[in-house]
Amino acid sequence: MNAPQILKDSEDRMEKATDVFRNDLKGLRTGRASPQMLDALRVDNYGTMSPIRDVASVTCPDAATIVIKPYTADSLKEIEKAIRASDLGLAPNNDGKVIRLTMPAMSGDQRKKIVAQLKKSAEAAKVSCRNIRRDGNKHFEDAEKAKTMTEDDRDKGKAKMQDLLKAYEGKIDELANKKEKEVMEQ
Repeated sequence: MNAPQILKDSEDRMEKATDVFRNDLKGLRTGRASPQMLDALRVDNYGTMSPIRDVASVTCPDAATIVIKPYTADSLKEIEKAIRASDLGLAPNNDGKVIRLTMPAMSGDQRKKIVAQLKKSAEAAKVSCRNIRRDGNKHFEDAEKAKTMTEDDRDKGKAKMQDLLKAYEGKIDELANKKEKEVMEQ
């Protein structure tokens, strides 16, 4: 692989790591109702584990309520069971046709726990990016040892790899700070 290929591969992988972090953020409670909170939940749908969105319509009529309307009545109990088994801490209210989830007001301690979880997740995303940088740098070393790249090209490539890492760490920090402000709002 030449330097542009190594950098492109590393950038693609760092983008994927950032996307995983972005999706993790959608599932965090912020005190506001959001259909994305349920994206990680899977429901038994005729023997197949499916996302809730595949078996029901999920809406937020107001900032504190999520309404889940299953496409088939059979799914109602399975959706309720998945919500109760999740770590969201929400109590589903099943009226036989729809499930309503009311978001309780979050205490200061709950908000701090979520921020701690958020920071841990952000650090994990950064570690993934650093591992990708390490792999990229190894490719530069291997190419230089195989005489397909000069020492100067290797060093320039490593410098660009470091710049790439800093850019993605910045994106992750920006996402984490934005979500932290959202969580800490009262």
